[in-house]
Amino acid sequence: MRPAELDRVTVAEAADRYVELVRARTLTGALSASTAEVYARDVATLVELAGARTVLDDLTGEDVDAILLAFARKPDGRRSAPEPGARQSASSQARFRRSVSALFKHAARAGWVQLDPMASATVTARERGGLRPERRALTREQAQGLIGAARELGEAAPRPGRRRDQRTEVRDALIVLLLTTLGPRVSELVGANVEDFFTNDGVRYWRIFGKGGRTRDVPLPRDVAHVLEVYLERGRPESADKALLLSWRGRRLARGDVQAVIDRVRRQVDPDRARSVTPHGLRHTTATHLLADAVDMDAVRRVLGHSDLSTLGRYRDELPGELEVAMRAHPLLREPRER
Repeated sequence: MRPAELDRVTVAEAADRYVELVRARTLTGALSASTAEVYARDVATLVELAGARTVLDDLTGEDVDAILLAFARKPDGRRSAPEPGARQSASSQARFRRSVSALFKHAARAGWVQLDPMASATVTARERGGLRPERRALTREQAQGLIGAARELGEAAPRPGRRRDQRTEVRDALIVLLLTTLGPRVSELVGANVEDFFTNDGVRYWRIFGKGGRTRDVPLPRDVAHVLEVYLERGRPESADKALLLSWRGRRLARGDVQAVIDRVRRQVDPDRARSVTPHGLRHTTATHLLADAVDMDAVRRVLGHSDLSTLGRYRDELPGELEVAMRAHPLLREPRER
């Protein structure tokens, strides 16, 4: 049973408590001493990569992915003189992922995290290749199918027999459109307030409060701005809560609610164009398709809220057929323009 209140422990504090618990299990014979020490070593590496003072509950699936891949690139510390470029073995990478997953499972039970970030982490362990991020971005057809379903949902007439405060179609459409076109972090989405959306020179903007206390003003595409207006006029329940996205009971949506919304909208997509996707996968979709369409990298960085251009490399997923398209439109083979 989950504790009533969250205990916002740091990564270092959580690691110390967890390792103490693991070592105590050796006294009952539940674990061997050598296995307990392996867990302790992996947890110490997690503290090193995540930052000792980081609050455990602040780690997202995106952060866990970065930690797992950083571990995969580390040289094996058991060797006195590791070869240049040597990485952890595939078995060590898989073991580290299991250790991190076990810690977060305990953290969820102990009330150190609201949601287990491993549920949204996409880096998986492969038998021969070690830790690898799965392709997360939707293809253009899949993304357009999801957007099309959201648009239809936002424009559909209210279902008869349902109370106004139980109609969530427009809200669900807005959630999917914001995630797919702007790629916010799910924490940024559920943390948004009505007052964060403003108009300047006829353009609707979202002032997003991101990681590290940084803010960014991102213009909404016209279609998304329209659905936002419809939601504010007739889709949002009346509530004293200033949150943009509310449950039908008038409470701010939680991060875990967003996946259920995406799944509901996805069920309206033609099965040939539908694919399961997480909120973080939609963030990858935004980055991948903006970059594939030759949008300026710095503009994409600002939309996503990254402080460094190099971070975009983790978000640029391969798309099937993109190399063929690039070669067909090779700039050196185009006919010169007439003056």
